[in-house]
Amino acid sequence: MLEALPWRNFSHTSFQFRCFPELQEHRWILALLFFLCFLCVLLGNSLLVFVIRRVERLHSPMYVLICMLCVVDILVVTTILPNMLLTLLFNRSHISLAGCLIQMFFTHFLSSLESTLLLAMALDRYVAICRPLHYTDVMNSSMFLKLLLFTLVRSVSIMSTLVVLAGSLRFCGSNTIQHCYCDHMALVSLACTSKERNHAAGLAVIICFVGVDIPIIFFSYMKILSVVLQAAAASEDRRKAFHTCSTHLMVLVCFYLVGTITFLSGGLDIPIATGINTLMGVMYILIPATVNPIIYGVRTKEIRHGLQRLFRLRAKRILSLKVLPSGKGQA
Repeated sequence: MLEALPWRNFSHTSFQFRCFPELQEHRWILALLFFLCFLCVLLGNSLLVFVIRRVERLHSPMYVLICMLCVVDILVVTTILPNMLLTLLFNRSHISLAGCLIQMFFTHFLSSLESTLLLAMALDRYVAICRPLHYTDVMNSSMFLKLLLFTLVRSVSIMSTLVVLAGSLRFCGSNTIQHCYCDHMALVSLACTSKERNHAAGLAVIICFVGVDIPIIFFSYMKILSVVLQAAAASEDRRKAFHTCSTHLMVLVCFYLVGTITFLSGGLDIPIATGINTLMGVMYILIPATVNPIIYGVRTKEIRHGLQRLFRLRAKRILSLKVLPSGKGQA
């Protein structure tokens, strides 16, 4: 009995990731694929941010929200992918409990920011199309400050609670996390104490983000669709509204479809194979971050034209620098 007491009081302070163990023979290929995704995320989103910042006519609320979405995508992928690459390439899979909780907070916090930004973009399109006369009054700096405050209060409070509850658990069994990063439920599943509060917190995340954001976004786009269908069939505004909304809906499907399945499988104990659950957890972050700049850059005419304009200006500047020395020599 006395020998069992130290074991009961023991709790792991470090963990190791088990990232796609079924594919360890092909880990170099996996690492290459994830590295290419990482480059696409960094280059694509950085280019989009650069274009929106440099082109003055893109300084409107919708494009500012797209710019913020790109920044969040870069940050959330940077939070998990470098460590994943080290795990796959060099088997450096260990992480401290404190490091795990920090990674967990920023991963889920940034994902919640992305959800809020997608909600804000849906509301922006709703006001622009359904209440165009009030657009400049509603979508102003005061609205952005309120949105920022709402985002910070909601995300920080919920994700901090999630992390604090996870950090209060005792881990006296396995210290192997069946995931590529510190996902909340992947860590909680290792606990040897009661997990009821953690499951409740996981459900609170589903309710506050999936259960609130998706219905509001759905309602916004249904209203937009109703207004657009009432417009003249050949209207340019109608075509543009359909084009913009379909672009946003592509991003929403990429983000929420995989994310909802991932959260529900962990929060409601839906039986999904570990490898598939790990893949969905990674794709939930990687797919939106990778496709967002492609969707917005290619399908949004204003951004595409802004990028072309910057390239033309850059080409003219390079040509002028090459011509200038020869002109001076002739003089």
